[in-house]
Formats: sequence, C-alpha cells, structure tokens
Amino acid sequence: MDLRQLSALVAIADHGSFSAAARALFTVQSNVSAHISRLESELGVTLVERSNGSLTDAGALVVDRARRVLREVDDITAELAAPGSEVSGETRIGVIGTTARWLMPQLLTRLGTAYPDVHPIVFEGSTSALVPRLLGGQIDGALVHLPVDEPELQVEPLFAEDMLLVVPASHHLADRDQVPLRALAGEPLLLPPRSAVLRQMIDRAATAVGVTLHPQAEIDGVRLLASLAFEGFGAAIVPATATPAWLRGEFHRVAVPELPRRVVGWVQRRRPIPGPATRATLEVVRDLIAEVGPEMSGVQTRADLLTRPRT
Repeated sequence: MDLRQLSALVAIADHGSFSAAARALFTVQSNVSAHISRLESELGVTLVERSNGSLTDAGALVVDRARRVLREVDDITAELAAPGSEVSGETRIGVIGTTARWLMPQLLTRLGTAYPDVHPIVFEGSTSALVPRLLGGQIDGALVHLPVDEPELQVEPLFAEDMLLVVPASHHLADRDQVPLRALAGEPLLLPPRSAVLRQMIDRAATAVGVTLHPQAEIDGVRLLASLAFEGFGAAIVPATATPAWLRGEFHRVAVPELPRRVVGWVQRRRPIPGPATRATLEVVRDLIAEVGPEMSGVQTRADLLTRPRT
C-alpha cells in the first residue's frame, strides 16, 4: 500500500469516475486503474464498482481512512516546510450557518492577511452534520453549537448568544419588547426539530417553567427559521446572530428572559493534532471573536457567561 494508491481512491470518491480522477491527478486513466487494482489485491476486497465508478462498502471504509492518512502527510510536510511564522497548507473548516454569516467574511479577510499561504476550505452545515464529518477526518475543525459530547473531540467555548422570539410585524406580540416564556404556551411556533440540540435546550427551559411549546412547523436550519419569520409565516425562536442588529425588515425581536443562551465553540479531534494551518485559523478565530463579539447585540464572550443561563 502506498500514497499513490490512496490518492487514486480518494480522487475516485471525490470525482465519481476513473477518468475524472485521472484528470484531477494529472495522470492517465490506466495509472489510476492500476493503483486501484494493486490496492484491491493487497486488501483482498473490491473497492470500486467498475461499471459506474462508485465505491463499494469496503471502498467507503477505506477512503475515510485514506483521507486521514493523506491529511497527516500534508500536515507533516507543512509543519517541516514552514520555518518560524511562515504557515502554509490547507485547512478544512466547518461552521454553522448563523455564525458563518457574520464571522466568515472577517475571518477569511484576516486569515488571508496574517497567513497568506493558508488555503481555507469552508463547509456550512448544522452541528449534527458537522460533528460526524469532523470525527471522520473530512474536516479539521468546526464552529458548532455546544454541548458536543464526544470523547474524541476537544471542545473550546467561544461565545454565548441570547435566544429571541422573532415575529412578523403583523403578529399580536409585535408590540412587545419582552414576554415571559409562559406566555408562549398557546402560541404556534416555528421551532427546530426535536432531535436538534437547540430544540432540546428550548424544551428544557419550557419544562422548567411548566409549559409545553407547540410547533407550527419544525424547521431544520436556523437561518431558514428566521427567514420564515421575516416573511410573515409565523413566530420563531432563534439565536441572536440569526437576526443581527443591522438587519431591517417587517419583523420584530422579542426578548424571552427564561431562555438560556446558546453557546458556540470550536471543536477538533484530540488525535491527530491539527496541522499548522488549522492551528493558525483557530488563533485568528479567537482573536476575532474577542474583538468583534462584544460589539454584537445579544452576544457575550466573557468566560463566566459561556456556561450558565441568563438570570
């Protein structure tokens, strides 16, 4: 087994066929076929269906490990080839949508200035989608909604944000600046699915004050939740960064003091240790949140506020 064989398998997984993989690797199709055949012979399994270029179950298992091996080799090369502060290489970062909207434009700008040889690849998704990709080695780090209870992951809380009720201008609560959570007991609400960490947090807060919230619809996606409220479809419970202060429209933000803050943090695998490009990215993320976070409405960066609900 060698790196050329693993690279060929990953290229087929990424590009869908032997011919496309050959083009991506700047070689000919016969070389890709030869690498895969040797790897299959060594492992004693079929990795790729020759009829359509799709991976077998065994191929999918091997390609996940192959990605990790190739990423480790890249990190070794970057670590040894970057003297002093000259950090280079690729970093694959996951981020939840509401955080991506305000953080990514500034992060990419600062990262490009501080570390011009670092090449970021950004993936947007929900926490439930990003954590498995991180555990599988497909991304190097992620900004997600905490808590994340995975022993293989290292977790660092970065900021907390208030949870708000967003209502269309025509809603009967649109003239209120604050309502108690009990007042929402009979309201049809746009809420995350029951499986979402955010929904579980909301439901625990409701149970604590003796009410049950009733979903008008369950929406998997915080930005979509907010957008539906903006468009007049209903009232939604969302984090503060889903409705930034600069956003204007026919809607109103209503505080609900009993709702706990949502905590967003950085997660990465404990082993292998992230490469220099990913470590540099985290450094810029920390600095940016410490500087910009306190200026954002509803966002808290003080350490004592990251682990306890509002009172």
